[in-house]
Amino acid sequence: MVLVVVFGVALLIAVLLSGLAARTVLSTSFLFLVGGALVSDGFLGLIHITPDSGIVSVTADLALFAVLFTDGMHVSFPTLRENWRNPARALGLGMPIAFVGMALITHFLVGLDWTTSFLVGAVLAPTDPVFASAIVGRKEVPSKLRQLLNVESGINDGLALPVVLVLIAAAGPTSGDAEASIGKIALELVLGLAFGVVLPFAANELVRFRLLGAEPKLQPLLPLAIGVILYATCHLTHANPYLAAFSAGAVLTARSAEAKTAFEPLGEALAELAKFAALLVFGALLTPQLFGDLSFGGYVAVVLAIVLIRPASLLLSLLGTRFTRQEKLVAAWFGPKGFASVVYGLLVLQAGIPGGEEAFTLIAVCIAFSIVAHSSTDVPIARLFHVEEIAGVPESGEGEPVSRPGGQAPQVSA
Repeated sequence: MVLVVVFGVALLIAVLLSGLAARTVLSTSFLFLVGGALVSDGFLGLIHITPDSGIVSVTADLALFAVLFTDGMHVSFPTLRENWRNPARALGLGMPIAFVGMALITHFLVGLDWTTSFLVGAVLAPTDPVFASAIVGRKEVPSKLRQLLNVESGINDGLALPVVLVLIAAAGPTSGDAEASIGKIALELVLGLAFGVVLPFAANELVRFRLLGAEPKLQPLLPLAIGVILYATCHLTHANPYLAAFSAGAVLTARSAEAKTAFEPLGEALAELAKFAALLVFGALLTPQLFGDLSFGGYVAVVLAIVLIRPASLLLSLLGTRFTRQEKLVAAWFGPKGFASVVYGLLVLQAGIPGGEEAFTLIAVCIAFSIVAHSSTDVPIARLFHVEEIAGVPESGEGEPVSRPGGQAPQVSA
């Protein structure tokens, strides 16, 4: 219950400071991260959470699923058909470059073997613009830029997972099973995509029957029911839940704009709660001992991962596109590490592979640095696009301010 009280207090403080956070570099995401660290064994000792605690993987998994489900609901298929080349460049070129670049600096600066180094690169390759809501959640920001970041973050989690699992198998004591794992992983991806398409499609078809249909006050619960069933089904069948979540959200919106409109306020609130809970739990892992275990070379690798590897990889992938120089730089900077990296990092730690603990330490510190760096720079950089009202908070002070959650799920309008 101590953890519940701490979460409630952190949530109250975050709500009270959200108006200030909307206008400054203060981030409510950072508040939960720091709150978790303060009550952990490393400081006040109110809660005891270790990387192998079940609550860590469960909260991160739920948060990632919820965020991807709501992200998918903001994808417009007509817009994506017109602008698919930019996300394809980021995923097909930028992501592999970042993957290889991170592996190189991990091997040479941290000293991990090649397999484990590439594993770290795969874990840290996915991006999570949920911590940059002032960029991807504002209509004033060019739609093609928001579409790029949203689609990239929604799909790269599912693309990275097979690579992570194969490399874990290759690095483990049963490394001979790596090739056999490829077929299993491919099946999990196909199942995830299939469930993500079929389930919302079938549910929307049921609503069309004359004797069926939800009354207005219960309409927001239809997408929620789909999400709950999808999450459970994926875990029971070992299908990829993240690819399923993103595709289900997109299909649901494409089939029923009314369902999206009805569910949007509830869905984003639930995603925020799940994200805040995961941040609090993850923050509890950030003890002084964790930071002390990382070598100097590891800290150099973390900084390079944030300020060099991601920006360089995306800038290279966007060469020859119609993005302006400013748009390219913004897209290159906003590649934060988020819940996918947390979940995949825990898989590395729990696999018991050689160098797994050192790899997890590097991954955890990189995620923490990324959350701080990206969630505190979204508002200042959004102002470069002359956004007059960041997340609904009028600069003039007139009118009622609307809270900006620290890391609201990205919203991309058609």
